[in-house]
Amino acid sequence: MPATQIRTRRWKAVALATSTVLAALAIPTMTATPAGATTTAYDTTYYKNAVGKTGTTLKSSLHTIISSQTKISYSAVWNALKVTDQDPNNSSNVILLYSGVSRSKSLNGGDVGDWNREHTWAKSHGDFGEATGPGTDLHHLRPCDVTINSTRGNLDFDNGGSTVTNGGGSTVDSDSFAPRAADRGDVARMILYMAVRYEGDDGWADLEPNEKVGNGSNPYMGKLAVLKAWNEADPPSAFEETRNQAIYDTYQHNRNPFIDHPEWVEAIW
Repeated sequence: MPATQIRTRRWKAVALATSTVLAALAIPTMTATPAGATTTAYDTTYYKNAVGKTGTTLKSSLHTIISSQTKISYSAVWNALKVTDQDPNNSSNVILLYSGVSRSKSLNGGDVGDWNREHTWAKSHGDFGEATGPGTDLHHLRPCDVTINSTRGNLDFDNGGSTVTNGGGSTVDSDSFAPRAADRGDVARMILYMAVRYEGDDGWADLEPNEKVGNGSNPYMGKLAVLKAWNEADPPSAFEETRNQAIYDTYQHNRNPFIDHPEWVEAIW
């Protein structure tokens, strides 16, 4: 059984249970304990130098941990996505980001009706393009319908907008894009992974989230407050956890810490 499947979640349950006990004891000077952390089998190995830290210290420790990775070429991304994003109900298909559509693995390309490689952190935000490194990092590359990928373009993320045709509930306006509800947490955790992994110390731009839209070619992605809310509202799914494990086991040998520990988003930002 993959380690992520034996994870014990204590999100909000700890706070609720503690609050209930305190109320029963009628101790008005005490408050409920904050929501508890998740635990994984990697906490004593992979994450051992990060567990227990917060803020910039946690961010720095995670950067060091996840920067140890194997890098793949942009052409190799095609076949990797056919594995990492395989439809669990149809091994001939992949699940597309934003729309949730299941589409044949063989329909990868650039024509209408095909799927292509979506850079969730838009490659123009920091101008890293398709170069090996941030341009080929599987932790933010996902299969996406060609037309919907074009609709999203390099827009920042925010709530609101008009419904995207065949987008599964995604919305778009002139300066932002919002994925369907089931993908919002995924997007948030991918964006924040990139902000921790690429800190400007390896020849690439220092990628950071901010509270703006319309960031253009600047190495920023907004809006942070919205991404944090999406992370809370849409916890990691089994699909997301399986994907994280496949990237770790087979391709890059690094993990997205916010899939394993979604509470670390709040601990850092």
